Amino acid sequence: MAIEIANLGFQLNPLPAFSPVFVPRTILRSSKRLRFDHRTLLFLRPPASSLVDEQSQVSFTEPETRLIDSLIGIQGRGRSASPQQLNDVESAVQALEGLGGVPDPTSSNLIEGRWQLMFTTRPGTASPIQRTFVGVDNFSVFQEVYLRTDDPRVSNIVRFSEAIGELKVEAAASIKDGKRILFQFDRAAFSFKFLPFKVPYPVPFRLLGDEAKGWLDTTYLSQSGNLRISRGNKGTTFVLQKNTEPRQRFLSIISKGSGVMEAINEFISRNQNKATGEPQLLEGEWQMIWSSQQETDSWLENASNGLMGTQIVKGGQLKFLVDILLGLKFSMIGKYEKIGANTYAITMDDAAIVGGQVGLPIEMESKFNIELLYTDDKIRITRGFRNTTFVHLRVG
Repeated sequence: MAIEIANLGFQLNPLPAFSPVFVPRTILRSSKRLRFDHRTLLFLRPPASSLVDEQSQVSFTEPETRLIDSLIGIQGRGRSASPQQLNDVESAVQALEGLGGVPDPTSSNLIEGRWQLMFTTRPGTASPIQRTFVGVDNFSVFQEVYLRTDDPRVSNIVRFSEAIGELKVEAAASIKDGKRILFQFDRAAFSFKFLPFKVPYPVPFRLLGDEAKGWLDTTYLSQSGNLRISRGNKGTTFVLQKNTEPRQRFLSIISKGSGVMEAINEFISRNQNKATGEPQLLEGEWQMIWSSQQETDSWLENASNGLMGTQIVKGGQLKFLVDILLGLKFSMIGKYEKIGANTYAITMDDAAIVGGQVGLPIEMESKFNIELLYTDDKIRITRGFRNTTFVHLRVG
């Protein structure tokens, strides 16, 4: 159980599945048709100060960018990835491994330092403690590699928060060859900010014998020393970075839930000069990961206001689905029309409770506007009804 944590098989729980549909609040009345016509505020001012520029400018080669792009939108560091997303990541990983990167990475100074875990596969070996600690979105996971000291070590760290502290699991390390690091875990402790001493992690590493030993191959190390791919003795693949790119930092702030609006303002401000042409409402399946508007006690209000479910944009139609129970879904279909450089008019007028091939129509109609504040093939930021700001991830 402890070895699983030490071997960096860390995952995060997926973010709540919401739908980015900007429908004004509605109240269902028995047999009367509901009709709305709202217009929204369409401007977002950039902030005066930087809140997400925590690291220097990060650059990647084209094959490295392909891997980074494949990671954007995957929640839980791979735990909630779809088969297609996993295939995209593995394909990008194999392409980089084929290129080779820095030769004999264990002999390079570039491997030294603190690495942040961005993605990991989990071949069915996760322990209960692993799922408990790393299955929380606002925990950060790192690996420290220091091989050129009198006491070579590889350490795995779970940071709970800046205010709470972290768990550090350490291993004595040695270099076997140009790619492989051998290690044996020998100590671990919690460091809590509110305590003047460390709390030992209750695992008797000395009694575990060979179970406390393992190896880690570095199959790709970037020439910049910023990206690393490793494969462990339990068959797990890890993607780690020393510095993250702006979209990754932005999504990390959202997952932690603090300072999100400031991060949105900063992210939009940073990308204003990079935009080319008018933004488009891209087709695909989009999942809402954050909204400035809170859910209500009524699931129907939440569904019709876009605070839950899945949105599908295709062929000039907007469709969103909300799972209810026992295979029943709430479905609403409408159309969108571009009426300005960044603005779309939406008409939703086909609602139903659907079970299999059978649907029970609901008399509802809503009209509203949305504005695209930022969009790429992975992330979309919009502003809609009652100044509500939404962030969406493209998941299909």
